[in-house]
Amino acid sequence: MRVSPKVFYENCYGKYAIPAVNVFTMEQVHALFSAGEKADAPFIVQLTPAARNYADPRMLEAMIKGAVKIYPKVSYAVHLDHGDETHALDAIASGNYQSVMIDASHEDFVTNVAKTRTVVKKAHASSVVVEAELGVLSGVEDDMSVAEELAKYTQPSQVEEFVALTGCDSLAVAVGTSHGAYKFSGGKGIQFNILKEIQSRLPNFPIVLHGGSAVNLVEIDRINKAGGELREDASGVPADEIVQSIAFGVCKINIATDTRLLWTRVHREFFRDIPELFDPVIPGKVYMEEYEKFMLEKFDLFKATGKSSQLKH
Repeated sequence: MRVSPKVFYENCYGKYAIPAVNVFTMEQVHALFSAGEKADAPFIVQLTPAARNYADPRMLEAMIKGAVKIYPKVSYAVHLDHGDETHALDAIASGNYQSVMIDASHEDFVTNVAKTRTVVKKAHASSVVVEAELGVLSGVEDDMSVAEELAKYTQPSQVEEFVALTGCDSLAVAVGTSHGAYKFSGGKGIQFNILKEIQSRLPNFPIVLHGGSAVNLVEIDRINKAGGELREDASGVPADEIVQSIAFGVCKINIATDTRLLWTRVHREFFRDIPELFDPVIPGKVYMEEYEKFMLEKFDLFKATGKSSQLKH
């Protein structure tokens, strides 16, 4: 069942979080929907501009529609992640998205407000909800790179004005996470003092945590033993911090890096261990199994397991 993220947030606020997972391939779509159905857990399928450029929006949207027929019991939404005005307006016009993100966080406050407000006006006219971003996350994701020294925490003093001026439905904040596999290089982790103040200024308003992957060091080690050269000082968001953030209004947690690490580990080990084979179906099946197991664990961690059938519309 397709559900507006607004409904997800009204149900989950302060109790559990919705995993929002970036997908690029058929294997990822299959495994995500399969896990969601088995866990009876709501989730958001995220498509980035890079994914849309890689596979074509029509292909991605067709795969999602196919998955809905295969796994009819799921509660899901489709979201455009990190779009600019052009991407967001195109997604809205397609009628295939329940949510879009307009990311003008690299602009000054006034420009961010203006661009976000333009998208909100178009989106709300089509019953599409809008995620905006205030503050800049460091790291690398798809074709986006922001130097660590330029990362800016969200200023709590700006959030009320920003939400009031833009009319956005949820807000992605910069509170210490980062994109890509090299998170928390300063070792500070999530800044809960900032989250707490944001929540006090925006009570019951959905907050989004980008860069929510855990970056399991066991996966890094296995990748490197199979020929990879990933940095061993990579780190992600600790499980206890994820759980703690939910109480501060974090309703949506984005995941991308972890699923890429899984893909890399499965395929590197396949080519290392069975070099005489070249059938993509074999590692593909393993990846889907590993992805499903990973998502079942995430649903449990986010306290989302069993919540689909309890949704109140």
